[in-house]
Amino acid sequence: MDEKLQEMKVEAPVLSFDTVTAEPAPVEMTLTQPQAQPKQEIVLTPEEQQQVDSFVSQIDLRNTQAIMNYGTGTQKKIADFSQKALDNVRTSDLGDTGKMISSLVVQLKNFDIEDEEKGLAAFFKKKKNKAQMLKAQYSQIETNVTEIKNELEKRQIQLMKDSALMDRMYEMNLSYFKELTMYILAGKEKLRLTRETELREMQEKAAASGLAEDAQAARDLADLCDRFEKKLYDLEVTRTIALQTGPQIRMVQASNTVMAEKIQSTIVNTIPLWKNQMVIAMGVEHSLQAAKAQREVSDMTNQLLKKNADALKMATVESVKESERGIVDMETLRHTNEALISTLDEVMAIQEDGRAKRLAAEQELADIENQLRDKMLQLARKQPGSATS
Repeated sequence: MDEKLQEMKVEAPVLSFDTVTAEPAPVEMTLTQPQAQPKQEIVLTPEEQQQVDSFVSQIDLRNTQAIMNYGTGTQKKIADFSQKALDNVRTSDLGDTGKMISSLVVQLKNFDIEDEEKGLAAFFKKKKNKAQMLKAQYSQIETNVTEIKNELEKRQIQLMKDSALMDRMYEMNLSYFKELTMYILAGKEKLRLTRETELREMQEKAAASGLAEDAQAARDLADLCDRFEKKLYDLEVTRTIALQTGPQIRMVQASNTVMAEKIQSTIVNTIPLWKNQMVIAMGVEHSLQAAKAQREVSDMTNQLLKKNADALKMATVESVKESERGIVDMETLRHTNEALISTLDEVMAIQEDGRAKRLAAEQELADIENQLRDKMLQLARKQPGSATS
């Protein structure tokens, strides 16, 4: 909040008819409930009403400089006050904090790690790195959360101060509004009295005398009344602005209060919840890692047991088969016996065939010998000097 605005005090309305507006003295201000009264939203206290009544006689419509500055002091105070209030609103936003919270939300959404590699070997390879990455992410986000928490606490304190100061601003604006109302009431009363008395008398005098100077004098006073009436209208416009500023101050104050409450909720509920969720996320990740490791180990153990069981079965069956098997298989003996019998049969057949062939050869040899002997005997008889010749 602007320091100059903090230094401004709530002052009781003080009317002054001069070319320079007098400085009002600071007093405590008591407000009353408004009554049904045309164009007067605040009822004046008896002291203020007495001040208005006595101030009417001080107004001189012929004092051009004073009429020009009539109520301008209050108008200036309202203008300065409005500018300070506007500057305060501009410097009370939470844009930076909003950006920090948005950045933090993005980081919280990305608080997750997925392994690209699959399988038992890849899991054990990345298990350590994954845990370290989770801790690094948590540390970074925790640091950002702490920074935002500290910043939010500062903004909350500032908003609470601003909200308290808004009450003073509202009282100051109400004081300006009342002061303008008193100027307007006094001016309208002076304008009514002037038109009903002095102006009417001058118009009647001009009409009775028929003199140009009397008519001009009446005309000049009528013009003064018209200009003063316009001045009062300007004050009424300014008073309307002051009237509108009151609800605006309350709206800004309500916004500050709501924002302070939201910040309080964020500090007390949201930020601890974020931290708890991050810790839970890390715990869940560790549990998932342990479960995945156990699952991978169990799967590998089951595979090894199955392979070993199959190998043991095969070895046992083969060993039993070999142990129950004789030195020579029956099939081998049967084959050998059959081959032997066949061999004997073939040998016998060959022997019989050879014996038959030998008998036939012996007979044939005998025949050959007989034929040869006969032939030789025949030849011997036919030679000369033989006994048969």
